[in-house]
Amino acid sequence: MPSRTIVILAIVLIGFLSACQPQGELPLPSLTPFSATLPPFMPSATVSYEPYPSSAQEQQASPISSPNKVILPTQIPDDRPPTLTLQPTSTPTFNPERWTDLPIVPLLSERVKEIYLFGLEIGNRPNAFSKVGDCGSTPSWFLGDFDRGPRFYNLGEYTHLQTVIDYYRGSFERTSLAALAGYNTSSVLTPLWSNKEFCKNDEAPLACEYRLHRPSIALITLGANDVYHIDSFEPQLRKIIEYSIAQGVIPVLATKPDNLEKDHRINRITAQLAIEYQIPLWNYWKAVQPLPNHALQEDGVHITFAANDFSNPLNMQAGWPIRNLTALQVLYALYTYLNTP
Repeated sequence: MPSRTIVILAIVLIGFLSACQPQGELPLPSLTPFSATLPPFMPSATVSYEPYPSSAQEQQASPISSPNKVILPTQIPDDRPPTLTLQPTSTPTFNPERWTDLPIVPLLSERVKEIYLFGLEIGNRPNAFSKVGDCGSTPSWFLGDFDRGPRFYNLGEYTHLQTVIDYYRGSFERTSLAALAGYNTSSVLTPLWSNKEFCKNDEAPLACEYRLHRPSIALITLGANDVYHIDSFEPQLRKIIEYSIAQGVIPVLATKPDNLEKDHRINRITAQLAIEYQIPLWNYWKAVQPLPNHALQEDGVHITFAANDFSNPLNMQAGWPIRNLTALQVLYALYTYLNTP
């Protein structure tokens, strides 16, 4: 019965919301800082730093702070450039068991720039990114502090990352319509899960988020909730990748820190698809391996918490500062590569 289904979904959602609570900071040993090892890059004077384009015809609707802004039409104009190839463009030689060796901050392919330039042609914003995930992708946990001002974070020795904080201003604290407690790869493709205040009745959360925010990049941090429907993870993630590419959005896939499925299958699949489609893989799993309990709380799923003070060695032993730091490094790598002729 429909009413029974709604009640069950509500109970599941409440359970995931209650699970997103931090633990205290732990007195843990020191950690060697991560570095993207990329040269500093200053944007061209022609690049806009405004969170939204100045033209009223190009303004995007923000579901949190600007509900009255003009919404771009759903349909792309008929004179758009040819659609990009959605299928894997090659079959690289890659042993899925070697995913643990892949770098934390990805090396970037020409395919990434091809997707980006296509996105610009169809109206995506170069200085906007979206988050796609569960409760761990909401701004109270993930990256939101970097829109709230310097008193909420300390970059320590990573001062070069202020460049991307300035450039992508407005995307960090924005609540994505494709990020919600309990989401998995199927949820973001299912209209039932959409926020009906801002999305169309037949519009999935992912499509709604891309239509309203028009990002050039999507940080896709799914998988933790897919362990309960693991057989559908690969086909659903492929749909997310191919839909993102079709919309000119660079899908950045992330490995997860836990191993609830016991064989790291989700991370192997994630890495394999990143290689196949020549898109970025943010290997967050590798980033937390030096940390005690690999930055996981006692439940083996949720990440240990500390404030985003990258100058504090104690804070840098927790999972959330490392997650936010490495996400900024991934954005810096993309920003540098995409803005270099």
